[in-house]
Amino acid sequence: MKISINRLKDFIPFEQSTEEISDLLTASGLEVEGVATFESVKGSLRGVVVGEVISCEPHPNADKLSLTKVDIGSEIVPIVCGAPNVAQGQKVPVARVGTTLYPKDGTAFEIKKAKIRGEVSMGMICAEDELGLGTGHAGIMILETDLPNGSPAADLFELHTTDVLEIGLTPNRADAASHLGVARDLKALLHKPLVLPDLSDFKPDNQTLKIQVTVADTQDCPRYAGLTISGLKVGPSPGWLQDYLKALDLEPINNVVDVTNFILHDLGQPLHAFDAGIIKGNEIQVKKLAAGTKFVTLDGKERTLTGDELMICDRDEGLCIAGILGGLDSGVSDSTHSIFLESACFGADIIRKGAQHHGIKTDASFRFERGTDPNMPVFALKRAALLIKELAGGEISSEITDIYPEEVADFQVPVRYSNVDRLIGKVIDRKEIKQILESLDILLTQESEEGFVALVKPYRVDVTREADVIEEILRIYGFDAIPLAENYQSDFLAEHPEKDLNKLQYRVSEMLAGMGYSEIITNSLTKSSYSGKSPHIDAAQDVVILNKLSEDLGVLRQDLLFTGLEVLAHNINRRQKDLKLFEFGSVYSQSNGEYREAKKLSLLLTGNARQENWIEAVKPNGFPELYAVVEALLTKLNIRQPEVDLLEEAPFSFGLALKIGQEEIGKIGLLDGSTCKLAEVKQEVYFAELNWNTLGKLARSQEKFQEISKFPEVRRDLSLVIDRTVTFDQLRQLALKAGGKLLKRIHVFDVYRGDKVDTGKKAYALSFYLQDDRQTLTDKVIDKTMGRLMAAFEKNTGALIRK
Repeated sequence: MKISINRLKDFIPFEQSTEEISDLLTASGLEVEGVATFESVKGSLRGVVVGEVISCEPHPNADKLSLTKVDIGSEIVPIVCGAPNVAQGQKVPVARVGTTLYPKDGTAFEIKKAKIRGEVSMGMICAEDELGLGTGHAGIMILETDLPNGSPAADLFELHTTDVLEIGLTPNRADAASHLGVARDLKALLHKPLVLPDLSDFKPDNQTLKIQVTVADTQDCPRYAGLTISGLKVGPSPGWLQDYLKALDLEPINNVVDVTNFILHDLGQPLHAFDAGIIKGNEIQVKKLAAGTKFVTLDGKERTLTGDELMICDRDEGLCIAGILGGLDSGVSDSTHSIFLESACFGADIIRKGAQHHGIKTDASFRFERGTDPNMPVFALKRAALLIKELAGGEISSEITDIYPEEVADFQVPVRYSNVDRLIGKVIDRKEIKQILESLDILLTQESEEGFVALVKPYRVDVTREADVIEEILRIYGFDAIPLAENYQSDFLAEHPEKDLNKLQYRVSEMLAGMGYSEIITNSLTKSSYSGKSPHIDAAQDVVILNKLSEDLGVLRQDLLFTGLEVLAHNINRRQKDLKLFEFGSVYSQSNGEYREAKKLSLLLTGNARQENWIEAVKPNGFPELYAVVEALLTKLNIRQPEVDLLEEAPFSFGLALKIGQEEIGKIGLLDGSTCKLAEVKQEVYFAELNWNTLGKLARSQEKFQEISKFPEVRRDLSLVIDRTVTFDQLRQLALKAGGKLLKRIHVFDVYRGDKVDTGKKAYALSFYLQDDRQTLTDKVIDKTMGRLMAAFEKNTGALIRK
C-alpha cells in the first residue's frame, strides 16, 4: 500500500522527516518497507533557470543554428540554439551545464559544455518536450514572467514532488488502508489533532434527478447511500489530482472516476459512479441474481454468476458486482452528463467469496473483504460530491439516500488492568493508558480500579478482544519503552525447545570439515609475552596462573589467535604452507577481580587455495575466501547476514567488524605482519574470530522449508562510480531497504580502480536478482524497483550511475 507524505500532512501537520515518520509507523505496526520519491516532472527541473536572450545572431558555420548570449542571473553565457523561434529579448528556460534533462519521450541526458560547429555552447535553451512538460518541439518555450534572471524555472510551473511510503499492510489492519487510516495512528503517535475536510458547504442544489433505492439483503449490505449529480462535464482531471494518483501507481482516467479513486485511497471508502442515463426505471436495487446469469464486467469479460454474489441492478438488469467490479456499459464515459454516486458498506464474507470465485482483485474488493467503516459512507459521499462539482461542474440533484436499518454498534471490550500489566510487562500509569486509547478513538466506560470497558469504533475490525486492546496500548506506548527484566518470563502457547549448543557445534564442524578446514584443539594456557607485545590485548586483563610451570604457560589466553598461529608456525616449518584451520575454544579475562569466560570460534586461512597443477595457475587464498566461509556458517545457523564496519586496528592490517543489530558477533581480516612475527609466521594469514555464545543465541531452527517459486527470476545490472570509502555492505544495505521484498540477491561482478575514473573513485558493477513469489514481474515493476535503487545510491552515496 502506498501513502503520500504530502497528503498525510493535510490530515496531520507535522515537521518530522520522512525517515522519522517511517520509523514511527514501523515501530507501531505499520511497517514501511520502502520509500520512493514521486516527481510530476522527472528531475523537477533542477538546474533549469529563467534566462533572457541578450543577443541572437546567425551561426557563421551553420544555416539553421543561432549564436545567442543569455543572461542567467549569475553570468551571461554563450549558447548555440537550433530553434527557429529564438529571438533577442525573450525570457526562456535555460538548462545550465551539469543539468540532467528528462525528455517526455526519450533517454535522460546531461548538459555539458560543448563546441558546436566551432562555437562554444554553455547550456541549452529548452523546448517543452525536452523539459518533460509536454510534447511540443516546434521551438523553444517562451516564458511570460517577471521573475529575475537566474530564478528556478520550476517556480513557473505547477510541479508536485512527494515522498511515497510503501507500507506492508497486514491483513488485520483494514482500518489503515488509506491516508486517513495512517493519519489516525500518527495522531496518537505525535499527539496532534486530526484535520478532516470541511463539508459544511454541502447541500443539494435541486431535486430534479431522483433514483429510488431498495436493498433486499441488509445482512450483506448493512448500509447503502447514494445521490445524483447532473449537468457535469467529463474530462481530464487537474494536475494535482493526476499527480496524487500517479504517486500511488494509479492511472488517471477522467475527473469523475479519478475523484472516486481519490476518496478510496484518501478515506478508505470505495465509491462507484453509474451513468444515470442508463439506469432503467430510475431504480437501484441491491440484490442477488439467479445462478447462471451472464454479466459482462468492466474488463470486457463475460462472467457467469453463481447466485451468491451481491449485485447492483436497475429495474431490468445488473449494473455492477457489488464491491468488486462494475459492468461494462454502466460506467462513466465521455458522453456522461449525470451520475448516480454510490457509497456503501458491504459484508466482508460475500465480497471475499465473490472476488475469489471470479478471480477479481480490485482496490475496492481489497478493502471490503477486510472490513470497511460503516460510519464513513455518507461522509465520503459528501466529500466526493463537492469535489466532482468543483472539477466537473454540475449540480447535486437529490438528497442523500441513506439506507441504514440497523446501526452497527461499537464493540464493547472489558479490560482488566492486571492483564494489561501482565501482558505488557510493565505497569503503565492509568491516565496514560486512557490518553493512548482515546487518541485512537477508543473510549473508556465503567472505569474502576480493576479495569474498564473499552468502546471501539466498528472500523477497527481487529480490536474485539481484551488482548487486542492491550496490543493497541503497547504499540503506541512503544515496544522499546518496555525495559528488559533480569529474569525473563513469557507466556506462550507453542513449545520452544532449548537449543543444544553441542549439536550446533557439531553441525558447524561438519560443514567446515566439508569445506576443507581441519579442526585444532590448543592449550588454554599461553605466553604472557603476547599481552605485552600485542596492542590488541590488555595485559591488565590477563588471568595469571599462581603456580605456573613456566612463562610459556603463565596466563590463560584472551583470544584464540596466538595459539592458532603457533599451530600454523609448526606446520609451515614442516613445509605445509597451505592451511585451513578452525577451533572452538574458551577465552578468559578479568577486571577488578571479576573473572569472565566466553566461547569463541576461530578460523585461520593461509597459503594457496589449491595445490599446483598443470590445468590452472596457483591462486593464493584471500579475504573473499574466508568471508565466504563466514557467510556460509551464518546461513547454516539460519542467522541473517551481518552489517559490517571497517577495522583499522590491531591485530589486523585491514578487516571488518561484524554486527547483528547492535551486537558484535566477531571480526575478520588480514593479520598485520608484526602480529604474525610474534608467533614466527612469515606468510600472510587471514583470521576470523566469532563469538560462539552470541551465534548460539541467534541461531534459529533449521527446520524451515519454502516452496520453490514458480515465477522466473530477473537479473538487472548497474555500473556505479563511487567514492573509494563507500563499501559494498553500505550499497547492499541501501539496496535491501530500497528494493523491498522483490530483491532477492546482490552480487558484485567487477571492481575497477584506475585512470579511467577520477582520483579517489572506484567503479562497481553490480547485479540485482528480482523475483516475485506470487506473479511474473512486469517491466513496469522491474523498472520502478531499479529506479528506487538508483535513487537510493545517488542520494545516499553520491554515486554516478553509468547509463
